[in-house]
Amino acid sequence: MAAKKSIFGDDPRMPKLLGVFLIFLASYLFIACFSYLFTWKDDQDKVIHFSFELITEDIEVSNWLGRLGAIVSHFVMYTLFGAPSFLLIYLLFQYGLGILNEIPLGRFVTRRRTTLIWMVSLSILMGFIFYTAEFPWGGNFGRAISEWMMNFVGVLGMIVLMLFITAFLIIWTYNPNLQGLTWNNALTQLKEAIMSLWDERYRNETFSTKRFTVLPKDKTGKKDIVATLEDESVSLAPMKAGERNMIEEALDLPPSVTAGKTLLDEGSLDEFVLNTARSTPQNQRVIDTQLEIEETATAATPSVSDDIQSVEELPKPAGSGVQGDLFKEKSYGDISTPYDPTLDLSGYEYPVLPLLDNYEDQKVEIDRSELEQNKDQIIETLLNYKIEIVKIRATIGPTVTLYEIVPAAGVRISRIKNLEDDIALSLAALGIRIIAPIPGRGTIGIEVPNKSKQIVSLREVLSSERFRRTDMDLPIALGKTINNEVFVADLAKMPHLLIAGATGQGKSVGINTVLCSLLYKKHPSQLKLVLIDPKKVELSPYAKIENHFLAYLPDQLEPIITDTTKVVQTLNSLCIEMDKRYDLLKKAQARNIKEYNEKFVSRRLNPEKGHDYLPFIVLVIDEFADLIMTAGKEVELPIGRLAQLARAVGIHLIIATQRPSVNIITGVIKANFPARLAFKVTAKVDSRTILDTSGAEQLIGRGDMLLASGSDVIRLQCAFVDTPEVERVINFISEQPGYPQPFFLPEYHMEGSDSNAPGAVDLNDLDDMLEDAARLVVQNQHGSTSMIQRRLKLGYNRAGRIMDQMEALGIVGQNEGSKPREVLYHDEQELIRYLQEIRGRKH
Repeated sequence: MAAKKSIFGDDPRMPKLLGVFLIFLASYLFIACFSYLFTWKDDQDKVIHFSFELITEDIEVSNWLGRLGAIVSHFVMYTLFGAPSFLLIYLLFQYGLGILNEIPLGRFVTRRRTTLIWMVSLSILMGFIFYTAEFPWGGNFGRAISEWMMNFVGVLGMIVLMLFITAFLIIWTYNPNLQGLTWNNALTQLKEAIMSLWDERYRNETFSTKRFTVLPKDKTGKKDIVATLEDESVSLAPMKAGERNMIEEALDLPPSVTAGKTLLDEGSLDEFVLNTARSTPQNQRVIDTQLEIEETATAATPSVSDDIQSVEELPKPAGSGVQGDLFKEKSYGDISTPYDPTLDLSGYEYPVLPLLDNYEDQKVEIDRSELEQNKDQIIETLLNYKIEIVKIRATIGPTVTLYEIVPAAGVRISRIKNLEDDIALSLAALGIRIIAPIPGRGTIGIEVPNKSKQIVSLREVLSSERFRRTDMDLPIALGKTINNEVFVADLAKMPHLLIAGATGQGKSVGINTVLCSLLYKKHPSQLKLVLIDPKKVELSPYAKIENHFLAYLPDQLEPIITDTTKVVQTLNSLCIEMDKRYDLLKKAQARNIKEYNEKFVSRRLNPEKGHDYLPFIVLVIDEFADLIMTAGKEVELPIGRLAQLARAVGIHLIIATQRPSVNIITGVIKANFPARLAFKVTAKVDSRTILDTSGAEQLIGRGDMLLASGSDVIRLQCAFVDTPEVERVINFISEQPGYPQPFFLPEYHMEGSDSNAPGAVDLNDLDDMLEDAARLVVQNQHGSTSMIQRRLKLGYNRAGRIMDQMEALGIVGQNEGSKPREVLYHDEQELIRYLQEIRGRKH
């Protein structure tokens, strides 16, 4: 069925013209109202009683935009809301920009609501405060309302009411923490709110003079420098000439370096590459090789955008729990416009960054003496084995420094690779890792742990431009690379992720990082989580968001799956869901879930023919080894089937285990999980089991990990998120209205159950409540087990058995997952005659 045209038709110029018109209108109103502030006395007597003389006759006015400007500004400022009317102009301008940038207007709901509340409240407040003033600060609206209220509650009552309105506006907009509030805390919060506005606007425009500290001269007579990162928000402003000269003098740099395009000219700390290598004679000893330091630092934390708003911009979610009355039946809206899957929860607010802790006190200090000492030890160790190098370069990461060396001609790479333990001994390091060679670089890498390690917070990673602006289907912010760059991967492209490592090395934190990344980026209509936790404690906090993001079996008592029997049923149920989705893709002639959803959103698929918007489903198993030990093949077979086929229909798997042995991570698992994440392990054989290569045994723990994707192995520092942070994010979501019920997976009956074979029913073993249930279903034309259970006050198992018997008798259709079954009888009298025939066939 062809979709109807939108309100603009097929002409793409119409929305652009509307956007330009709104911007022009806002600009015109702003100039006219701004002029009104200065010319209102001259023009008021001419426009207060509007007549056609203002149009036909040449009446002189003082407004900058002439007679029309005087008329419009008088109506807006005098008749309506007074000075707060500028907020309405601001809203018109934002709508115009949103239409030009093709931003869905639904994103402006929160901003529109807040702006209108401020405008009306300020109008009343100004109408009361400036009641006797000549200028209409609150407009006729504010003056009339305040006058009525003043006559109703009195002057003193009006003062109390105005104080309440002021407190209401502050709480609505900034949501301050009132627990244990004192005057000092209130002043501190007010100061932080003002400073946060200042920081957001100006922290990228000021230069911090504390960023560089020159140390005393060392024994060689050369000066040293320590680059200290004050906080996450590093200034990106150009350096002044005096500061540049100070650093050049401290570093004793040659003219060839200072003339280059580095930070010493006008770059930023992110681009600072300190190159002190000098050309040396061929016969000079290699021990004098200068160290090139590629200094990387955390990029400035950008201002928070609309998709991840700050807590100051976003009010606390109103209400709590589920408001089922809002969702009596699913509505697909006006078919003339594209379908919006988020409409059922249009008021849903994404989690905000202030829910996560900020580790700004963790400063990054780059001590050149430590780098020089490590460089000398590496070169000396290699010289002891008669291995010379011609160049060495250091790249400083949050926990590890990468030394890249270029060996002299004729040196075999295998000789350097075999010296891994000797270099670790000379450096007294916890463990080093040699990459020989680094792909695409033409160098050999030696990774050495830093003495002072930086915590990579999840807040810092989620606030990065790379995560905020990504258009990935399922973005997960894993942490930072060795170059201090935020690493964001697309789970939909992986398409499944295997996480393994020894106990206490960061697997649970990694899972929470992945889940929080998805919660910060996806709407409940776009993502469903199936959480399996045999340990029963790791994923239990997520139970609070069952009506927002979780999916499980209809007869399951707990939203987090912990029982092995339920795990087997859930995995097989996901296989049924996968087959059902493939059938829908086949009918829609779509190759994957993205194409299918695009067709459904554009109204090219008919919901009456079984089509519906398909959310992504992410299956998370926290301890896979326990399931293999207890269920074995019953678990491995459906997981293998899902891993091979489910990616195209939007079902993705994340499996974690602390026992990376071959009987747990089998060949079937490894073949279908190309993306594998390895934390520190105890033996090299475990590293080879996970990654098909060594290296995980040399990690330093505490979130240090290797990500293997195809043939590439990347070293990352996992973003850290503590349990209280996760609970705050979950509570923020759970306090908002959710769907009336969770996303139920298709029912699955184990082999040997009575209803395993559809159509096989014993007429002498029909339930006594079958006729009542059948009449109830036909009367309501709604076939669901939960309705029978609720209306007839039955247990779930008995209600499910009755539903299976009605399916076998042809009263209702087959199970369709979370959707109600199709009722095959539309006339109650016809149903009664059919039931009488069934009673007659009993013997």
